[in-house]
Amino acid sequence: MPRTLFLIGAASLALALPAAAQEVPEDLTVMPPVSDAYRPSLTSWGEPDLRGSWPINDIADLPVNRPERYGDRFWKTAEEMAAEQGKVDALEEAYEVEDEQSTIGLGHWIEYQAGVRRTSMVVSPADGRLPEWTDEGRRRSALMRSSWLIGQTYDWTDDFDSYDRCITRGFPAAMYPARYNNGLRIFQSPGQVAIVIEMLGTRIIPVGEGGHWPEAVTGWYGSSRGRWVDHNTLEVETTNLTTGASVFSNGTLGVPANNTTPVSEQAKVVERFTMVGPDTITYEMTYEDPVVWTAPFTLRVNWTRDDDYQMFEYACHEGNVQLRGYITSDRARREQEYARGLMLEPVGENAGPPPAMDPAAGGLKRRED
Repeated sequence: MPRTLFLIGAASLALALPAAAQEVPEDLTVMPPVSDAYRPSLTSWGEPDLRGSWPINDIADLPVNRPERYGDRFWKTAEEMAAEQGKVDALEEAYEVEDEQSTIGLGHWIEYQAGVRRTSMVVSPADGRLPEWTDEGRRRSALMRSSWLIGQTYDWTDDFDSYDRCITRGFPAAMYPARYNNGLRIFQSPGQVAIVIEMLGTRIIPVGEGGHWPEAVTGWYGSSRGRWVDHNTLEVETTNLTTGASVFSNGTLGVPANNTTPVSEQAKVVERFTMVGPDTITYEMTYEDPVVWTAPFTLRVNWTRDDDYQMFEYACHEGNVQLRGYITSDRARREQEYARGLMLEPVGENAGPPPAMDPAAGGLKRRED
């Protein structure tokens, strides 16, 4: 499971290069449009060349939602950046100590770099925060199961989320940083773009004419169709997403907690991969799902090229023995509580959650951290 098998899913040892310098406007409440000035090199078949390694450790310290202390600002002040320098120095020192001692510990496992000038990934709405869920979105969230929830019982594999089960972090969750294994690698061939995701998955994106899958066909990464726009941008529309995974996953800062942000049958994602320099892609993602969210929203981040980055096997698999450990230990706990008179019913072979613990009954306590 992602939270307990981090030693098996070894973190990549190569750190991302510092993010490309961002032009900060004088008015820190303004987000400039994505630049279209750069003309990238072309592949041998004439398409903008996005190929390379784009680890996103250097934006892992950037929250999705804007913290309230930044008010209506998209950008931090120079004074705020200076105050964060101590955290930057501490991270660099941790890496250096482990390198000198030939050890691998938290310094390399927790793979992020401090010092991002932005205040949030959200650029729309303008307040830098995700919109509210609909009533139906809240209802669907309450029905989701995850090891991140407190007070939940475990009796079968569907008591865990898709990330727990080593299937997928979800989409677009997989396109955003966790605390480790943050490598993204882009390959291209005529009519196709592939994105290898170091943590659980590979996306194959057809580029050019053609439609989406039939409505009844779904996938964890959905049905993606790309096209080249302007002279430096790949635009990708994704539909037909399998419901069940969370839109965002824990490990990315500033997202709804507990891996229980639902995806509905109407979810649609539009991504724009724009080369704004030889070593920088601006990645912009607009998410729309009227069943779950009260409004669409857009996130924008910069990816920095690091072709020396090493991608390692994320050795997480659906047969994960931790699932059995959760289930057997939770059943044993409930049997003991029954024996002490703390539960009204014994645990049967096909036991499900008691009503007080059933998320559909609204009796579930959620993790606040």
